[in-house]
Amino acid sequence: MKKDKEMMAKSTEEFERRFDEGEDVHDMVDISKARIIHHGKKVRITLDVAEEMVREIDQIRADIGVDRGALIKVWLHERLQQEKILPGK
Repeated sequence: MKKDKEMMAKSTEEFERRFDEGEDVHDMVDISKARIIHHGKKVRITLDVAEEMVREIDQIRADIGVDRGALIKVWLHERLQQEKILPGK
């Protein structure tokens, strides 16, 4: 087991090194189990929130370097996943 972890760590280091140096890493990736996820048609929603909440969201998104919409989408997705696994649902 320890040997497997060591081999994986070396593979990861090699992958990262090659990727960072702009080398081709396709031979290190197994895409046989890859799948395309279609999320369906996008629907625009409008949401009115308090200015203070927007300021707080903007502060968080600025700290992590993403745009406001992307952060809110991630939060919504995380909450939906959480709701799916809550007991009694």
